[in-house]
Amino acid sequence: MKPLLVAALGRTLPPIPFARREEDIEIRRVPALPVASMLDSERPTVILLDRLLLQSVGTDRDRLVEIARIAAVVGMGDDGEIEPPEDFPAELLSGFLSRDAAPGAVRVQLHAAFRHAAALAAVRASSALAQMRYHELTELTRVGVALSTERDLLNLLELILGQARRISCSDAGSVYLVEKNNGSPETLRFKLAQNFSLPNLPLSEFTVPIDHTSLAGYTAASGEALVISDVYLLPHDVEYKQNRSFDEKFGYRTKSMLVIPMKTHRDEVIGVLQLMNRKRMFEARLGSPEAVEREVLSFDTRSVELVNALASQAAVAIENSQLYENIERLFEGFVTAAVTAIEARDPTTFGHSGRVATLTVGLAESVDRHGHGNYRNLRFSREQLRELRYAGLLHDFGKVGVREQILIKEKKLYPADLEIVRHRFAYLVQGAELEFERARIDHLMRHGKQGYDEAVHQLEQALLARRRELQYFLDAIVTANEPTVTAQGNFSELQRLNERTFRDIDGGERPMLTPGELRFLSIRKGNLDEEERREIESHVTHTFRFLQQIPWTPELRGIPAIAYGHHEKLNGQGYPLAVDAAAIPVQTRMMTISDIFDALTASDRPYKPAVPADRALEILDSEAREGMLDQDLLKTFIEARVFDLVGKE
Repeated sequence: MKPLLVAALGRTLPPIPFARREEDIEIRRVPALPVASMLDSERPTVILLDRLLLQSVGTDRDRLVEIARIAAVVGMGDDGEIEPPEDFPAELLSGFLSRDAAPGAVRVQLHAAFRHAAALAAVRASSALAQMRYHELTELTRVGVALSTERDLLNLLELILGQARRISCSDAGSVYLVEKNNGSPETLRFKLAQNFSLPNLPLSEFTVPIDHTSLAGYTAASGEALVISDVYLLPHDVEYKQNRSFDEKFGYRTKSMLVIPMKTHRDEVIGVLQLMNRKRMFEARLGSPEAVEREVLSFDTRSVELVNALASQAAVAIENSQLYENIERLFEGFVTAAVTAIEARDPTTFGHSGRVATLTVGLAESVDRHGHGNYRNLRFSREQLRELRYAGLLHDFGKVGVREQILIKEKKLYPADLEIVRHRFAYLVQGAELEFERARIDHLMRHGKQGYDEAVHQLEQALLARRRELQYFLDAIVTANEPTVTAQGNFSELQRLNERTFRDIDGGERPMLTPGELRFLSIRKGNLDEEERREIESHVTHTFRFLQQIPWTPELRGIPAIAYGHHEKLNGQGYPLAVDAAAIPVQTRMMTISDIFDALTASDRPYKPAVPADRALEILDSEAREGMLDQDLLKTFIEARVFDLVGKE
């Protein structure tokens, strides 16, 4: 690039050589001083500033300051002026000449000015290069941070390819990932493509072998990068070939290409990053062969260095993402096994944990879209929804620490206890029949046939009355043995029965019901007495202690606390801690609603019939109005019909 000397139009310059050859320098004559933006900042430029050019600036001294930053300014005064007069900006000048200066002095001054101009251009170039390097480093750092925080593999690949195209100014690109079989790399799977000139391409996944037949396969097999100026002009002695089917199908012209292996810290190739058509301007579209010839460049050394740096970060990020997916699958397996263990221990609630998880996550998603009241602006991230799902699946795991007979108890009395009661009443019936036979025989022994028929008739009536009475009391016991969903029951018949006694086989006098039997049969809600209820309620503490032993990731560390409180009530009447609303997180409040709804509507509970969904919602609403449940969350649960997610009718 020739140095430039700018002088006033009409200014006569001394007939001296300004360079070794006359054609080595360009002289441009102008009627007025140019503005700085009109000058090429990379070209050494000298401004010969005389009064004519100075007058064109007027009082705008800032314009002169801007010029002096770009070019070397040499002042030229009138004849005999050997020093800059007051109207010249002496502080901005690289030198000063009088109009009648000797040719040698002019040559020396201008040579010095051109060296100054070259130094200014070099400083600017160095500064621009430093700025560019700083921008590249900053961009790589920013990309590294973004890669380290993205967990979703497809989003991660989109980010990697987009950033690689941007820093290399590439029109298109694609990503391949290595697929292993028994731990050994076997194939490359095409996962993603981007094309700035053809943004809406219908692409699908496919595989290519890891060998030397394709560009991506060669790079994966050899671990070496390929930098190709024109893939249509490959040397004849290379094994790999470019597949032109894409270009032919979509009318695209792939020219320059950079194929980079993505290697882990163990130097293992985990994928291949393929970039096509580096451009002069990133926004240029390659819509024609002419545009390709005009815009496409070869990938230079700096592009390869930057993409290599990005590929290294990408490999680590992809490896971490795949490892994270493996951990998630492992944890999913653990959760599935845990839920299976719960349901094997308590088969009567099969599917309950999964339904509660589905309902709770569904309620959270509905709150996220259109919550009410205090939750109008509440939002849940993907990680928080996953945390909520796991908490729902594991909320009853502590039941493994509860006695099985309590878990599967169907009625108020255990089956063996009810059988004892039935045998007792059968014994009483048998005793009444035996008493009838004794009375009949006694009549015959005392009175013979005299009045026998009338006596037997009276005895039969007494026996029938006794049988009816015993059956009545037994039916009352069987009815009282049925659990109820809500607190109800009139146990006056049981109290009356308990006042009766009978003589056992040893002649001892005993009540018709034992104190324990009467206590169980008098349960007003459900089928558990206080001791059993405390044991079944202990499952939440067992759950909490178990879940606390797991080294959760930061995104999942709230699972133990969420699951722990799913039987707490906002008014402090829940268990196990009887805390009030302030201590109950919103996730737990949602799980409580879901847990109660499923417990009410479940058809597999042996101790109660299924409650219709409408009736279950009425019960939930009643508890919300009593201050037990969160009314805003229940409103969303009902309006969004979250309960439909588990197919309740």
